[in-house]
Amino acid sequence: MLRLTKRADYGLIAIHYIAFHQGDGIVNTRKIAEEFNIPVELLAKILQRMAKRGLIVSQNGPKGGYLLARAPDRITVGEVIRAIEGPVNIVSCYQTPTCPQMTRCSLRHPVRKIQDSITRFLDEMTLTEMNAN
Repeated sequence: MLRLTKRADYGLIAIHYIAFHQGDGIVNTRKIAEEFNIPVELLAKILQRMAKRGLIVSQNGPKGGYLLARAPDRITVGEVIRAIEGPVNIVSCYQTPTCPQMTRCSLRHPVRKIQDSITRFLDEMTLTEMNAN
């Protein structure tokens, strides 16, 4: 079963919230955490990862928080997920080429096509598109 991790889910929720509420000013970590019932410490770590990858910009201080680093139509879901989780792989053999089934695996190439399709889809969907119902 393919599934987003809680961290990826929380990260997408948070960056989406930032994207569409930054018109009100800098978006505070605590406000997002309270709004979506996300542990503040976990959310802070997720937001820090996204800031390090240049998706959001942090503003320090008592009235600090986060803003998008780019327009929402220039940030993709794939970028967000990779910033939080690293490479998106549906099977582990693409990360570790020491799989004992490597020489006799007949699924490697078909699964690679599925992997490429998922990656392409995530890299084409922007935060703006996520907002469209």
